[in-house]
Amino acid sequence: MHKVELLAEAFNLDSVKLNIENGCDAVYIGDELKNFSIDELNKSVEYAHNRGKKVYVSLNKIPHENDINKIKKYIKALIDTGIDAIVVIEPGMLTIVRDVCEYITIHLSDQANVTNYETAIFWHNQGVKRVIVSKELSCEEIGQIRLKSPIDMEIEALVHGSLFISHSGRKLLSNFLKGKNADKNKTINSKKYSLVEEKRPGKYFPVCEDERGTFLFNTEDLCMIEYIPELIKCGITSLRIDGRMKDDEYVAVAVKAYRKAIDEFYANPNSWKFNSIWLDDLNKLNNRNFTSGFYLDNPDKDE
Repeated sequence: MHKVELLAEAFNLDSVKLNIENGCDAVYIGDELKNFSIDELNKSVEYAHNRGKKVYVSLNKIPHENDINKIKKYIKALIDTGIDAIVVIEPGMLTIVRDVCEYITIHLSDQANVTNYETAIFWHNQGVKRVIVSKELSCEEIGQIRLKSPIDMEIEALVHGSLFISHSGRKLLSNFLKGKNADKNKTINSKKYSLVEEKRPGKYFPVCEDERGTFLFNTEDLCMIEYIPELIKCGITSLRIDGRMKDDEYVAVAVKAYRKAIDEFYANPNSWKFNSIWLDDLNKLNNRNFTSGFYLDNPDKDE
């Protein structure tokens, strides 16, 4: 049986250290190193590698013509730090990364919407080592992708955190709600914005804006800690904890809980039992309900 990777988002150097101390195998850092300087990224990579852990950097960006030279310099600086992989979203960025460095490992973002094995194999043939599958897949569907894809192709899946259901590359909150063009280097405090569907009173859809654009989130957070055996047995390589709309402490607590659940499974794969204490720990820092998303079945109209 393969050993699954536990992956968690890190917001800064302290977050990298906290996540690793609590048991994650790898950390990923969001676009444009919002809270990282290159020097801090160097320190993060050194800290992780000294402990046998990995660091990935996400470049979920669709470049315009005047972005390309700047992006190439940025990618070169990233690779020089010794990061373990770069996450891309589209073919152009994949080509740009390969132009800068032939050997760097490339992962494909879930925003590329991999929902079947044919798509997964296509990207693998383009040099992608890992595909991050769509959040709309069930364990059964992921298992089919694993079964029909090359054995050396890795599969990553989101298992815990906020679920965004729509994304725009535009600064919608700044541009439209405030009635002016947004400075690309500034974002507004988006946590106070939410949408409410008239037919479902009390169900709030948070709207978050950052350097990547605007995200509309589900009313509930994904939590799959009760289903660790199902996730591992369907062939997922890496279980990801997302930190959007959360803080360092929350992600670290989630890492610790999932670490315990995963280790318990490998210690007793045939008699693994869910421990409600793990969920209690997660609920202490969470004010939103949890959902299993699409993993077990298609959600009904009220989810």
